[in-house]
Amino acid sequence: MAATAVRTYQLYINGEWTDATGGRTFAVHNPATREPIAEVADGGAAEAEAAVRAAHEAFPAWSKRPADERAELLHKTFDLLKARVEEHARILTEENGKPLAESKGEATIGAGFVRWNAEEARRAYGEVVPSPAAGKRVLTFRQPVGVVAAMTPWNFPYSMITRKIAPALAAGCTVVLRPSSATPLVALEIVRAFDDAGFPPGVVNIVTSRSAGEVADVFATSGLVRKITFTGSTEVGKELMAKAAGTVKKVSLELGGHAPMLVFDDADLEAAAQGAIASRFRNAGQTCICTNRLYVQRPLVDRFSARVAELARELKVGNGLDGDTKVGPLIDERGFAKVEDHVRDAVAGGATVLAGGKPAELDGDLRGYFYEPTILANVAADAKILHDETFGPALPIVPFDSEEEAIRLANDTPFGLAAYCFTRDVGRAFRVSEGLDYGIVGVNDPLPTAPQIPFGGYKESGLGRENGSMGIEEFLEVKAVTIGL
Repeated sequence: MAATAVRTYQLYINGEWTDATGGRTFAVHNPATREPIAEVADGGAAEAEAAVRAAHEAFPAWSKRPADERAELLHKTFDLLKARVEEHARILTEENGKPLAESKGEATIGAGFVRWNAEEARRAYGEVVPSPAAGKRVLTFRQPVGVVAAMTPWNFPYSMITRKIAPALAAGCTVVLRPSSATPLVALEIVRAFDDAGFPPGVVNIVTSRSAGEVADVFATSGLVRKITFTGSTEVGKELMAKAAGTVKKVSLELGGHAPMLVFDDADLEAAAQGAIASRFRNAGQTCICTNRLYVQRPLVDRFSARVAELARELKVGNGLDGDTKVGPLIDERGFAKVEDHVRDAVAGGATVLAGGKPAELDGDLRGYFYEPTILANVAADAKILHDETFGPALPIVPFDSEEEAIRLANDTPFGLAAYCFTRDVGRAFRVSEGLDYGIVGVNDPLPTAPQIPFGGYKESGLGRENGSMGIEEFLEVKAVTIGL
């Protein structure tokens, strides 16, 4: 396979594509081949501060633009993103590694977030509040919070961006984006679409950087930034929250998960098995809402485990650019090492490997970090894989006896982002959904996300909600106005 041509990318600040100070750059690598595919401007604190100032100066005019005008610009951006899905999907697969079909799906839904929020711009309604006195009237207005700093991870580098910055722009906020240094290319292409659509200078800015902490510190401590929206680890989210307290800015956090899937003995076995595979092995298991723990009611566990293992063995591991690949590489050596450690620990504790269980052996120029889709049975209760998010293609199966036990096991974690339940009993579906301490519950549905569905977690999985009618609320302040007559 011929080497991919190395492209170059700049920062985008105040409507201009610009180099970092001193021409600093960093390389982006294809995780399947570990070959360099791009050189990207390496911004730091100075560039972050310049972008924040540009957004601050652009805010007064942008926030006063009529909602219809903001909506029209977002619709233009959606049209551009939709037309570029094929191009963007290939870039996404090159820098992230996920199968091309998954990248096309992510780019499509990512564009959909822009279209959804274009309409939400027109619906940031205020209210007339019943007055406490005859000679007084009370109104509420919803107004944009100000400059928004958005920080996004590498695992869904397209959709994570659009579902943050589209509602912010719809609300009348200006934005500074810092994407992951592992996957900055589609972020830059998304910003290019906003620029091509005609957004005014300073309204959308992007600072790519290897110094994530340095840029995040500027965002968290700057008095000009009035809102942080972050997706990433719980540990980093807590640090950002503490630093943001110094200026009492609004914070939205979408953090770690450890999703359980509960399969009851009345479930459609095939649908549940296919659902477990679809949930767990999407993006090689590097998904914050994918199934991490599979709890199966005891009468079904042997048949179900055999079927899931069979399906896992059928998944082709390889380069995401190959049309028949179902599982791509891990993003880097650290992610690969964590999967190895979790599987090794589970097996040492008595787990049985039903499928996979070792690094994938691939021919050709694929030097990335590939691991076989792995199914584990007889997993000990204290195994790391049952308590720490693996973020890779390994899935433990644990039996349970009663509905109450299943809910207790599912809730035994500090996280509460997503959970799943497979059952044909309508009453059980409601009881389990209400009993699970999670922000998202998929009942007989392994993919419970869409632009109109609220997204966010309980407990240490985060604060606030993205998507749906609630998404824009995170970028608005409520102002009460009383008028004496």
